Amino acid sequence: MKTSPAQTYRKAQRETITAESFRNKLKLKSLESKKTFQKKYPEAQKFLNEKGIELGKIRQHSAKIIGAGALTGTLLLTPPTGAGQLPQPDQIIKSVTSSVEEKGFDLPQKHLVETMSAILPENLRSLNRSEEKNLEKLFLDVTGIPARATLEGEHLNTTYGLIGAEQHLKRYPGDIVDYHGPFFKEGIAPGLGAWGHFAKSKAQLTPELIETEKWYAVVQTLYLHDWNTRQPHLRNWYKYRKVMLVNTTNGNAVVAAIADAGPAAWTGKVFGGSPEVMEYLGGPRYKKGPVVLFFVDDPENKVPLGPVEYNKLDLPAGSLIQV
Repeated sequence: MKTSPAQTYRKAQRETITAESFRNKLKLKSLESKKTFQKKYPEAQKFLNEKGIELGKIRQHSAKIIGAGALTGTLLLTPPTGAGQLPQPDQIIKSVTSSVEEKGFDLPQKHLVETMSAILPENLRSLNRSEEKNLEKLFLDVTGIPARATLEGEHLNTTYGLIGAEQHLKRYPGDIVDYHGPFFKEGIAPGLGAWGHFAKSKAQLTPELIETEKWYAVVQTLYLHDWNTRQPHLRNWYKYRKVMLVNTTNGNAVVAAIADAGPAAWTGKVFGGSPEVMEYLGGPRYKKGPVVLFFVDDPENKVPLGPVEYNKLDLPAGSLIQV
């Protein structure tokens, strides 16, 4: 049967593999290969971890060492003709950073954002288990935080969706927004959080509770299918539970404590963040955006609340560090 030009065109469209989709498939294949290597050769993986070498970037690591050696040799062998002619430290950092970027050495934040884009669906929806496991591996490799979509058998209705800005919460009876600086303009919620006041009085407000309110997150516990049948277990389990939120647009990450329930389904948002959380995730004008939220597996309470400072360029032997 003869095909029409329109049918031929549609078939060609379906079979066309774009450069971006091919690149995304390679990234997913890379994650699978790393996982296979870790299972088959745990001792080799342990050695690489101790040396701070990522399996997929062994060639790049070697290139960095060679580049740093060449830079050091140039500085040592060039005869000084006056202190004024020596490059300033910030110029050296800029030069090395530019060289790194030109040769394709990904900074952690760039690597995180690009790999997330390869894993996450184009449209917001609940993630499947395979997607969540790939993100768990990615977050651990890049940030060092053991973040889990499911922890101790508990899982939110969704781990990927829009986050919205929240106000400060009252930490004790009589608390006012003036005591929460410097984010006064965000105001303070008229009601209490899902677990009431953080302390019975101002005198009982500990530094730990101050940090908990400062870096708090909101999740939709009220929409869990078993929320009404498994109380008070779920209520106690979620209270101040640590989570890691990752801005899927810029890679900024923060560890927060769950301190309220919401937002309402009609808002279109599935998470909320304190003024400090939102400021770090996206800046002073950031009010809403897509994030991934996973539980932090931290039974010994070693992971602090606040920004996850992972985006650093550390050259061999700590020669130069860009924060």
